[in-house]
Amino acid sequence: MMTLSNKFVSRAGLTVALLCLLFIARPALAQTTTTSAPVVPAPSGNNPPQGSSAPSTSSGVQSAPSANSPQGQSPAPGSNARPLTPAGQTEQSVQPTTQVEQQNRGTQPVTQPQTPQGVSPNSIPTTDSLQPGLAPPGTSTPAQGDTSPQGPPIAPAQNPRAPGRESVPTIAPDQALRVPSVAQDFATNPAGPLPELNRVGVDMSDQRPLSLREAIAMALENNKDLEVSRDNVKTAEFDLRGARGAYDPRLSSLSYYERSKTPASSFLSGAAGAVLQEDFTGTGRLEGLTPKYGGGYRVDLSAIRLTTNNQFAALNPQFPTALTFNYTQPLLRGLRFDATRRQIEVAKKNLSLTDAQFRQRAIETITSVQRGYWDLVFALRNLQVQQTAVRDARAQLEHNQRLVQEGVLAPIDVVAANAQVSGYEQSVYSALEDVSRAENNLKNLIAQNRQSPFWNTQIIPTDPVDLNAPPVSLPEAMNAAIANRPELKQSDLAREINELDQRLYREQTKPQVDLVGSYGVVGLAGALNANASNPLAGSNAALRDRINELSAIEGLPQLPAPVVQPLPSNLIGSYPQSFLNLAENRYNNFRVGVQVSLPLKNQTAEAQLGRSLVEGHRIQTQREQLEQLIQVDVRNALQSVRTAESRLRAAAIARDASEQQYSSEQRKLDAGQSTVFLVLERQTALTTARGNELRAQTDLNKSIADLQRATGNALEANHVIVNVH
Repeated sequence: MMTLSNKFVSRAGLTVALLCLLFIARPALAQTTTTSAPVVPAPSGNNPPQGSSAPSTSSGVQSAPSANSPQGQSPAPGSNARPLTPAGQTEQSVQPTTQVEQQNRGTQPVTQPQTPQGVSPNSIPTTDSLQPGLAPPGTSTPAQGDTSPQGPPIAPAQNPRAPGRESVPTIAPDQALRVPSVAQDFATNPAGPLPELNRVGVDMSDQRPLSLREAIAMALENNKDLEVSRDNVKTAEFDLRGARGAYDPRLSSLSYYERSKTPASSFLSGAAGAVLQEDFTGTGRLEGLTPKYGGGYRVDLSAIRLTTNNQFAALNPQFPTALTFNYTQPLLRGLRFDATRRQIEVAKKNLSLTDAQFRQRAIETITSVQRGYWDLVFALRNLQVQQTAVRDARAQLEHNQRLVQEGVLAPIDVVAANAQVSGYEQSVYSALEDVSRAENNLKNLIAQNRQSPFWNTQIIPTDPVDLNAPPVSLPEAMNAAIANRPELKQSDLAREINELDQRLYREQTKPQVDLVGSYGVVGLAGALNANASNPLAGSNAALRDRINELSAIEGLPQLPAPVVQPLPSNLIGSYPQSFLNLAENRYNNFRVGVQVSLPLKNQTAEAQLGRSLVEGHRIQTQREQLEQLIQVDVRNALQSVRTAESRLRAAAIARDASEQQYSSEQRKLDAGQSTVFLVLERQTALTTARGNELRAQTDLNKSIADLQRATGNALEANHVIVNVH
């Protein structure tokens, strides 16, 4: 302690002596700096003629070498000047030095240099700018009585360029920006109260502890993007069901009443004047496609009740029925694959595609929740750090106030500490805003809707922050990405859909050859017509009777009566009997044939096939590009994890060092070996180091989440099972 006190006393004495010396030299310095023009000595062999004096050394510009100041020696600088280094010359010539910067360097503001007459203030003496009779530097100057002839005076250079400004553009006076004068005397009240420290729309007393797993579960349940993806999967399921509906049988029917009156144009028409016919007809058809081999079938059933005034009709009314079965089987085009089967297969692929898209959306949602969760953790911890900084700054302010009262510190040191407190208080409000933004972002991912009461609660993360990066190598990460990334699954499904298109269009290029067959069964029943007559037999009855009379007179045998063929008994009845006859297959017909259709060029099918082949090549190219992008993503994610680990280690070391430096600086201030400025600077550095350490940890956690997304195992790593069916 004695050694420290002796050093303090010796330094204080030295400081007082320097202050006295400056006070004594102050009038001479003021006289030197206020001189309007340099003193010009009489011309002699060692001095240039009158009117060619060198610049004053107080201006900060070094004089040219002469007999009294040879080259390599420079005059001592004045009280307001400082020695110039090459870097300082460049700095002075290019960028004007502000008063604050000069004070930081420990120097006083440099006054405007005094220049000789006829020389531009922004130039140095040259052979073109010297006045008549002034010798250039490094040459001998004639004595006062020298009568050697001298030439006419040389005009100074017009607008010579200042040294060091060769590459700095200048702005013309007419191009200068004119800024209007606004709020000249504006100043707020520094003693005004601070706004209320709270959060908008959040009850800070209503706190909800939330783990990362719970946040992920809520996001998977309530996230709107996932809900849309889930609806897309359901839509794809209905599309598949609709595509399979192409093989559903189609049943159609037609029933009608018909009455027709036809003029009798022949004596065999069966009626006098006109033939009247009425019928009630009912038809039904069942048709469809077979799931295999592309065949098509059609079954037609018809039943009619017919009445007529035709005398030749033996049954009136009569009930005809018919059943016909038709089948068409492709032999070339459409045998193995057709448009209907292609539509079903594409619907299956689209269902798998939407499932892969849902998984991709789930992975992205999980990654977003993880990043939002760790952002909220950092924001809350940063708010705590800023509050701690405010507490430390206020403690430092109180400490400085006590030192001022003891006479150790100047009152201005209390002002600096008070400004430090105000700055940290503003940082608390900024940190609180960051908390609100981070929490709103997380709530947007996990809340059900905007009316959810979850918006009014404060989320308290509960998961530990110090996560460890998984030990994974680049080959392992790439293999996992190739196996798990949903984008590759979507690319595979697009390729498979293209292969279905190629298969269909190849079928369309074949000729159409179909096997056609039909088989029909008919039935009939009715009531006997009492008015029915045989026109052939009825017209010969009178002739036969006359012949029989003559045959009896002559003793000849009589002609026999024609035998009337009776109707079968199974034809007597109504609809039941007719359908019974139909079912017994007594009256049938069948037909077998081949239908051929040969397009002459078939350019449409060939063009579609070529287009599908080009589309397949494009999909393959995109697949290769996608694999490269995934590789870049995996590599960047792994590198980001390692960088975050190194940043975390460096931030921890920096935080520990800042704590030690801050404590040491406080002890040095108490011992009188430091300043308040350095203590406040150490305090700011400590606050920044604490924030950087937590930022590095949360960045590492987010890098781990990005690595899970890049490798495609975010679902497995977070124990999430996706089931959308």
